Amino acid sequence: MQNNKRKDQKPSWQVWWRLLRPHTLTASFIPVSIGTALAIQYAKIDLLLFGAMLLACILIQAATNMFNEYYDYVRGLDTAESVGIGGTIVRDGVHPKVVLRLAMAFLVLATLFGGYICYQSSWWIALIGLVSMAVGYLYTGGPYPIAYTPLGELVSGFLMGTVITMISFFIQTGIVSWQSFIISVPILVLVGAIMMSNNIRDLEGDKAKGRRTLAILLGKESAIKFMAGMFIFSYLWVLILVVINYLSPWLLLVLLSVPKPIKAIGGFKNNNLPIKMMPAMRATAQTNTFFGFLLVMGLLISNMF
Repeated sequence: MQNNKRKDQKPSWQVWWRLLRPHTLTASFIPVSIGTALAIQYAKIDLLLFGAMLLACILIQAATNMFNEYYDYVRGLDTAESVGIGGTIVRDGVHPKVVLRLAMAFLVLATLFGGYICYQSSWWIALIGLVSMAVGYLYTGGPYPIAYTPLGELVSGFLMGTVITMISFFIQTGIVSWQSFIISVPILVLVGAIMMSNNIRDLEGDKAKGRRTLAILLGKESAIKFMAGMFIFSYLWVLILVVINYLSPWLLLVLLSVPKPIKAIGGFKNNNLPIKMMPAMRATAQTNTFFGFLLVMGLLISNMF
């Protein structure tokens, strides 16, 4: 059923922009950039391949956000009062089927970019791309949505952190490298932390509606401790790799982002209302963004010396 539009609805371009959840899209940009920056020491970078990979990943992630919007509405999880959603359906009156069709259109566009990537590198990438798009749909779609289980953090982190980084490296170099996997691990964990922060915020509402997320299984206090452990692990991973001389000391630039996870953990500990946890969620997403940008910067500088 289509909702009536609010009288104070913002201009349509803002409605569609909000549907994309643009603040989340750096989770695509970061792993593509890391894989490409790592490839510089092995090959000359093909900027067209970089652009195609970036656009394909952003389109798949945006489509996933739209599937999330659609299926959470269909299952009655989203209302006009829900916090942290695009609100295109429940607040702006856009018909749910329009959101679903737009998500499908984004996947078609991603497939076109994927075809170019495969043509320039390997058609094995097509299989990985199809699996990624299927998971993007099944994350909140299908009879057993991944996001409603304890596996949401792991699945999203692995696909968006590790798989994207390794593909971005492969299409530039033509090789599969353990180094591209190893350097993707902290991003895997930090993307998972973004999902964890979302589930901590929504813990009570999700529990009431039958979800079984990791945050629900752990309980709020333990979930916050688990997320703090994820942050600590990510920084220690880079620190240890630098200490054993596997990575350049320039990658210790990531330590400049430490204030963000500290702010995130404090925000979750000190607040119980979902709306009050929004700054902590933003700090969690910013941790991934700043950590990732600093990691890319460290890789670029290390390639210069």
